[in-house]
Amino acid sequence: MLSFLQSASGLTLILASAGLPGAYTLAADSTVQPQGKEKTFKTQVLEAGAALLQSDSPLEPMNIYLDGFHAAKEDPSHQMEAHHFCRQVNEDFAQCVLFDDNTRQANLIGIEYIISETLFDSLPLKEKKYWHPHNFEILSGQLIAPGIPEMAEKELMKGKMNSYGKTWHVWNSAPFGKTGDKLPLGVPVLEWSFNYDGEALPGLIEQRDQKQGASTGDKRRERAGLTPLAKPQMGVNALKGKFPRPTTPLPGVMDKKAEEMK
Repeated sequence: MLSFLQSASGLTLILASAGLPGAYTLAADSTVQPQGKEKTFKTQVLEAGAALLQSDSPLEPMNIYLDGFHAAKEDPSHQMEAHHFCRQVNEDFAQCVLFDDNTRQANLIGIEYIISETLFDSLPLKEKKYWHPHNFEILSGQLIAPGIPEMAEKELMKGKMNSYGKTWHVWNSAPFGKTGDKLPLGVPVLEWSFNYDGEALPGLIEQRDQKQGASTGDKRRERAGLTPLAKPQMGVNALKGKFPRPTTPLPGVMDKKAEEMK
């Protein structure tokens, strides 16, 4: 499971040694219920048969669970918590499916691809505008991996320093502080990361921490040792000035263009 830590089986071993089953705490279901009639008995039987007979699923390796936040790049006031279930394809590339919760009833809301700094640097300039930086998410403690030992989580985050994500949401099911849509409507929305303190809507992070039994502040302090690994990243200032609240920089999180101008 811990491909982020070097191997697909690493986290399984760490969890086993810690006496953990490899699962995370599931929150009470609070997702939007899509429109439509209840499943018939026939549908339930077909599902059960498929579960028994169709075992070669591309979803099976998507067992790295990350919980973080996204803001729409064109409308940063539109924010939500996003539950990522990821597969580390190789050391430079991961692919994730996104849900609005971590329960069996959660809605599939989008996708995110994660690439290393090396792959990002190889992209043409016109493509780079779609990829958001990750250093603030990691160093601020806002990106978490629920249910795994602290040591494993820190190593996972260390492996993602200086990486980038390309994220599209296709269902506005659970925007923070607003009513979500009961069906996936409209066009895909390009999402972005937070890169300054104060960008997240008041209560967004606190609500997640309470639900997950986590402390973003504690994780920020635990990850302070990763700051020297941080390099300037493109996109840090992409949303600067688009928030009504004062924002403050986090040590180690630097915009690449601004840094190059010094």
